[in-house]
Amino acid sequence: MPDTDTATVAACPSRTAAKAARDLAVSEGWVHSTETFGTTDGPGIRYILFLSGCPLRCQYCHNPDTWHRKDGTLTAVDDILADIAKYRHFFARGRGGVTLSGGEPLVQPDFCKAILRGCKEMGLHTALDTSGYLGDKADDALLDDVDLVLLDAKAARKSKYKALTGVALDPTVRFAERLAHRDQRVWLRYVLVPGLTDNLDDVESMATFAASLGNIDRVDVLPFHQMGEHKWRELGLNYKLAGKPTPTPEAVDRVRKTFRAAGLLVS
Repeated sequence: MPDTDTATVAACPSRTAAKAARDLAVSEGWVHSTETFGTTDGPGIRYILFLSGCPLRCQYCHNPDTWHRKDGTLTAVDDILADIAKYRHFFARGRGGVTLSGGEPLVQPDFCKAILRGCKEMGLHTALDTSGYLGDKADDALLDDVDLVLLDAKAARKSKYKALTGVALDPTVRFAERLAHRDQRVWLRYVLVPGLTDNLDDVESMATFAASLGNIDRVDVLPFHQMGEHKWRELGLNYKLAGKPTPTPEAVDRVRKTFRAAGLLVS
């Protein structure tokens, strides 16, 4: 292929993707921030689009500044897709793609659908990082453009889930079962918080449910950290986990072994 100006290369797929997005009659949405070199939210090197708005109030949330949609920036679909297009060859070489995260991206399902459609028009791998609580808002057309779901598993018991997040567990279970019925590929993510999510009976219940689905490619056990504590303070919010330690390596290993014992691949 002859040498071509980089901006021209990026613009062509971006125009095609933008037209696909416009065909869905969605022009803009609320964006918190972006990351162009993400390595922890899906395979390879990724563009992470953090959307604003979330109905959950997780005790260990490290992005409470994403809770309210209008705290973000109203951004055009075309502008986002043009930005992604600038890096698409880089993501392809890094075997990565684009991840929609938040917040809870399914607060804005039509916006997600437009971005995902545009990404698929560019031939990019797509991932959706979600709690599953608003899974009913993701129609089949949206999920058809998702290559991987990163499903944030908070707790397996209804009372514990409600205490941790402030919302009910049933919608997430329903979404997980729907993904299994579609044979949609899922990475399950489990945040390990000492004294909250480290009870091995609860972990075993989660592992048993996950293994029964048949579409969980792997489980990521994520040790709790205090990296978001300063955001709670800056927002004037009561942070219940101040001073909570990170889990010990031994505790993390016990939880990983519990998931492995159910026949699941664990990272």
